[in-house]
This record gives sequence, C-alpha cells and structure tokens, in this order.
Amino acid sequence: MDFQGFLNDLQDWELSTKDNKAAKTNSQKENVGSSSRSGGSVGVENGSRGDTISFDHARNSSAQYDFSRNNDLLSRVSSSFASEDVPDAASEKDLGNEFFKQKKFKEAIDCYSRSIAFSPTAVAHANRAMAHIKLRRFQEAEDDCTEALNLDDRYIKAYSRRATARKELGKNKESMEDAEFAMRLEPNNQEVKKQYADAKSLYEKEILHKTSKALRNTVQKMGKSEAKVNGSSSINSVSHGTQKSGPAEAHHQTKGNERKIPAKESLLMEEINTKDTKSGSRTREQVDNGSKEGHGATNSLEQRNHKTRKPKIKASVEQLASRAASLAMAEAAKNITPPTTAYQFEVSWRGFLGDRALQACLLKALSPHELPKIFKNALSSTLLIEIIKCAASFFAEDMDLVVSYMNNLTMVPRFDVIAMCLPSSDKDDLRKIWNEVFCGEATPTEYAEILDNLRPKFYLE
Repeated sequence: MDFQGFLNDLQDWELSTKDNKAAKTNSQKENVGSSSRSGGSVGVENGSRGDTISFDHARNSSAQYDFSRNNDLLSRVSSSFASEDVPDAASEKDLGNEFFKQKKFKEAIDCYSRSIAFSPTAVAHANRAMAHIKLRRFQEAEDDCTEALNLDDRYIKAYSRRATARKELGKNKESMEDAEFAMRLEPNNQEVKKQYADAKSLYEKEILHKTSKALRNTVQKMGKSEAKVNGSSSINSVSHGTQKSGPAEAHHQTKGNERKIPAKESLLMEEINTKDTKSGSRTREQVDNGSKEGHGATNSLEQRNHKTRKPKIKASVEQLASRAASLAMAEAAKNITPPTTAYQFEVSWRGFLGDRALQACLLKALSPHELPKIFKNALSSTLLIEIIKCAASFFAEDMDLVVSYMNNLTMVPRFDVIAMCLPSSDKDDLRKIWNEVFCGEATPTEYAEILDNLRPKFYLE
C-alpha cells in the first residue's frame, strides 16, 4: 500500500475541513451585517436578500463538493486496503505447497494448519498428511487422512496416503483395505495397483507367520503329551523283561541241581534227560513262537497307535482353529460399531465376508434412515445385491427393519441408475427373493403390499 499517498490525502482532507469552517464563520458575519442594515430601503433589502441567497447556494455547493471529495478519499483508502494481500485458506494452502516443493516440511505443515483453521478441506488435510509422512510422523498422517475422508470419502489420495501411513505403523490389514478401496475408485491407476499388491503381500506374510506360530505351539503341546505316553510304555517294557528273565534263572538252577544227583541213578536220569530235552525243545519252540507273536502284537499296537495319533493331532488342530474362529466371530459381533461413511461400511462388510450372521449384525446395528447419508454416491451394484440378500436372510425375524431397509435404499443417490443397470442374473436373483421371501405366503399382507410397490423402483417388472 502507498502510505505516502495516503498521508497526502489525509492532509488534503484536513485543509478542506478548515476551509469549510472558515466559510461558515464568514457567512455568520455577513448574516449579522445584513440584519443590521434591515432598516434601509426596500431595494437594498431585496439586494441583501439576494446576496444572502446567492451566498447560501455557494456554501451548499462547496459543502457538496467537500462531501464528494471526502467520499472519494474514503473509497481510495478502502480500495488500498482491499488491494493489500490478506491471508486466506487458499493462499495458505498454496504457500504450503511451495514450502513442500522446497522440502521445508515443517513450514508446509504450519501453512496447511492455518489453511485448515480458515476453512477445513480434504485437500489441505491430505497435503498435511503427506508432509507428516515425509517427517515420519505416521500417526499424525493417519489422523489427517481420516479427517480428509470424513470431508470427502471419495478422495483417492487420502486413501493412498493413509495406506502408506498404516503400513509403516504395522497395520497391514487396514493398509491393504485402504489400497484396495483406492484401486476400486481408480482401477487403471498403476501406482495404486502396485501399492495394493505390496500391502496384500505383507498382510499374507503376517497371516502365515501367525498361523505357523500357532501350529508350532500346538505341535509342541502334542509332543509333550506323546513323551508322557512313551515314558509309560518304557516302564511296561521293563516289567515284561523281568518276567522273561524268570524261566532262564529257573533253568540255570535246574542245571546246578543236576550235578548233585548220585551216579547210581545216572542211567535212569539220562533217559529222563533225553525225554526232558525233547520236551524242552518243544516248549522252547512254543515259547519262542509265543514271544515272536507277542513282539508282533506289540509292533502292530504301536503302529496302530502311531496311525491313530495323526488323526487325533489333525482333529485337535481343527478343533482349536474352529474354536478360535468362533471366539473371534463372537468378539467381532460384540464390537460392531455403526459405520458413518461408505468406506467404513464396506471395510466392515468385507471383514465379515462369508459369515452372513455377522453381516446381519452389522445391518441391524445401523439405522436404515442413515443409508442415503452414509453411501452418498459410493453404493455399488455388487454391494446393493449383497445387502438385499443378507436382509432377506433375517426377514422373518424382523420384517419392519427389512422393509425400512428396502425403502431407504431407494433414496440413496444414483440408486435409479444402479438398479436400472443391474445385470440380468442379479435381477433374476432379486425377483426370486421378492417372490419367495418378501411376497411369499408367510408374509403379512401389509408388508407384502409395501414390498410389492417397491418392485418398479428396483426394475423388477
């Protein structure tokens, strides 16, 4: 702003006010003189009146001139102030972009913060998030991206930058979900495709690591139980060994006793011995055969136990996995929070994929009247069909809620275009749901009429 010109204008304005005051004093003096000369002739009186009128006219014209001059002066001052650069949201954001290009990230964050203070926008929040990422402030970056998506849930850069921040924070599943949603918004974006592939790979490695760790723990527990079983079997084998040693000792004792027999009875004893040896050989063969059969039986039992242990281990692992899955599902059902944006809804919905009961819990936790506000322009045909199929699964339990869902889905922006462009296979599925579930024989008349009137909106006629 030209301050020297502003001072000159002020001085001119001051001089004009002084001239105006001087003119007023002179007019007062002349009025006094004319009143003192009022005793003169009529012509003089008329002349003085004429002079007074002419002076008053001149004074009024000068006042009008001063007033217009003052107005010009004020307009010049106001225009000079208006021409001065006053900071606003756009200028602060642009200045932040300049600092970012110069890699002055802290200064850029300050500028983006002032821009948000003037007028919060998704772009300003996403830009500040990028500056936070450059400074490795990943939690602040995630928070800024979330704020940006609350303002615009279709802003792809916010999804991409939040995926980057969440990957650095170790939130691989959430990072993959952000990248996947960004890829759905721009399927041909190669950078987003690469980001999604990387995030998916990291998440799969994390799942594999957790699964292998759980299996190792399970195998270790099973190994400890097997060690206990093997210890008890070794004790049994020792006891069997002691039993086998008994006949051998008895045999040695009989040999020792033979030496004490008198010589007179040697002939008789030889015959007996020959008979005994024959019978002993027979009994030994029988014992040997019995021992072989016993070993074979024990080996077959061990093989059977070994074979039966594997299915037991597999069955126990499957039981543990199913139990863990059921517990996880129960906890997920307890922790369901009503989504406020299309992104939050879709992430929760995909998280419950394959479990119709949990998806039904998500729908029941959400007020149907919030559907137009949540989805805005983000409702897809695939998601629409899945919601209707899920709602049909609990139609018999809560008909009021399902009817309200069907009615409010038609109020979502761009619903007409989505319903009109549904594939023929999807329309066939919807017709089947309408005929067999919504308008079936078990449906009360009042609900059947409402749902039947909604057929044209879903283009099912």
